[in-house]
Amino acid sequence: MAFEIRNLWRAALAAGTAMALLAPAGAAFAQATEQFVALPSYRVGPYGANGQSFYGGFIDYLNYVNLKDGGVNGVKLSWEECETEYNNAKGVECYERLKAKNATTKGTAYHSMSTGISYALVDKTAADKVPLVMMGYGRTDAVDGTVFPYAFPLVTTYQMQVSAIVKYLQSKSGGSLAGKKIVYLYHDSAYGKEPIVALQAESKLNKFNLVEIPVAHPGNEQGAQWLRIRQENPDYVIFWGWGVMNQTALKAAQKVGFSRDKMIGSWWAGSEEDTVPAGDAAKGYMSATWNVAGRNVPLISDIDKVVYGASKGNMQDRNKVGSVLYNRGVSAAVVTVEAIRVAQDKFGKGKVMNGDQMRWAFENLNVTNARLQQLGATGLLPEIKTSCENHEGSGKVKIQQWDGSKWVVVSDWIEGNKALIHPLFKATAAQYAKEKGITPGCVKS
Repeated sequence: MAFEIRNLWRAALAAGTAMALLAPAGAAFAQATEQFVALPSYRVGPYGANGQSFYGGFIDYLNYVNLKDGGVNGVKLSWEECETEYNNAKGVECYERLKAKNATTKGTAYHSMSTGISYALVDKTAADKVPLVMMGYGRTDAVDGTVFPYAFPLVTTYQMQVSAIVKYLQSKSGGSLAGKKIVYLYHDSAYGKEPIVALQAESKLNKFNLVEIPVAHPGNEQGAQWLRIRQENPDYVIFWGWGVMNQTALKAAQKVGFSRDKMIGSWWAGSEEDTVPAGDAAKGYMSATWNVAGRNVPLISDIDKVVYGASKGNMQDRNKVGSVLYNRGVSAAVVTVEAIRVAQDKFGKGKVMNGDQMRWAFENLNVTNARLQQLGATGLLPEIKTSCENHEGSGKVKIQQWDGSKWVVVSDWIEGNKALIHPLFKATAAQYAKEKGITPGCVKS
């Protein structure tokens, strides 16, 4: 009897070994039943601190959905990071590596948090039929889904953001900026250059003088720029900084005596990573934002309880849970998971969604305030409703101000001037379509 059992066991082992040679490895097989999300992230270099908070929040939310709900309709979420160092070439390398991790999802949706990397990937993701999601960055003209069907500059674009900032500055100036002088101090990269055409259009429309001053990467040398700002003596500085450039600018503004309450930054220049290191020099400084800071958002509080309570939190410094960039990472993950839900509602609940199905979902988002309330994310981000013609879905920002210890929201939602801004990006989208031989139109699902 024992002999027979041993023979049966050996036969089963041999059969199992043969099957293992024919089938994918265990991890790969497990991935086939999961919704794999690629994360071309950065946690080192001059922008590493920003990436740590953003991607920490993103991963914590994915973990939260797995722990709290068992995934999306039973489909567990999995992910893998690849370090880009905010470098375009490395971003492309990470994309090529990650898309091969799962033949079905191809990465689900790519959040590179880099305008330069997004520009480098926009054609590749379209060819591979997988969404490129640029929440608050990237190509503004990708709002036009008839030309860029797989690119989604969700929530608000740089051009609509700068238009909203101008609208806010108008309100601070009695309703008119005519005759005023505004300096645009910007990171000399695709990120910093993206809003310029919109800001030039706003200056013509609102009759203010615009002075453009670039700062070379990474931005820790700004002496000459701030000397010029002191000479120009502008009414306001609109600041498009990133990473170490931000705290450097705040300290330099203090040194030359430029009031920080006349300085308003983009949402990538408005986090605790920017203001805390600047100390007293940051007090009074303002920035745009699409998400609130703090743990008083029910979702953020519950993530802290569920994920960190299970010792599965991604942040080494738990105190950063609730910071601007952490909450922004959560908001990006919320939108991604909501898109997975939308895709499953159409193509099959409990199934792994492919890139084309996810494209349809991102193009048919309708994240209402009621849905945000259900998620415990009220105020974390604005309502988002997309379509083939509009891959942005919102166009609204709030303005926040640093009071010396925390960010305080000082405005309601402000929408940029669509009548002025949308024709600008539609024109560049049309030019792109002409250059690439693209016939604009909506993708049939």
